[in-house]
Amino acid sequence: MNIIIKFLSRIKIYLMRKYYYKKVIKRVGSVGTGLKVNGSSNVTKNTFLGNNVNFNGMKIEGLGKVSIGDNFHSGTECLIISSIHNFDKGNSIPYDRSYISKDIVIGSNVWLGSRVIILAGVSIGEGAIIQAGSVVVNDVPYCAIAGGHPAKVFKYRDIEHFEDLKLKNKFF
Repeated sequence: MNIIIKFLSRIKIYLMRKYYYKKVIKRVGSVGTGLKVNGSSNVTKNTFLGNNVNFNGMKIEGLGKVSIGDNFHSGTECLIISSIHNFDKGNSIPYDRSYISKDIVIGSNVWLGSRVIILAGVSIGEGAIIQAGSVVVNDVPYCAIAGGHPAKVFKYRDIEHFEDLKLKNKFF
């Protein structure tokens, strides 16, 4: 009986991943090879993905362009928002019906922990890691490790080691 339950569970996981994958492929602006979608994920037509992108639960919304580089990994329940309400020069309070869109650029080899939120206009440099539960409102530099509310850089990766792994094509 246990074997049957395990088998059915694996089939369910396989079918759900296939469903999530097709949902992303149907809407995305472009995508490289090796996309993996392991959790419920939504993208916009203004989303552009590199190679070996791994979504474990990603929601991308807004009207701005979102570019994600190669070898990207997200934790569960991540959110990227590329538009904000017009609150400053709008026709009503607290905001009006128009949106201000700002592009988001995420470099290659970036890892977002679970429940990371990235807001409009942010760039995240290659090799950066964003700690789980962080809210990214400012740019994050190359190989930086950032976290918090708002996310702040608190450490950097071992860049020599990072570059060595890149040269050897050691990607997860």
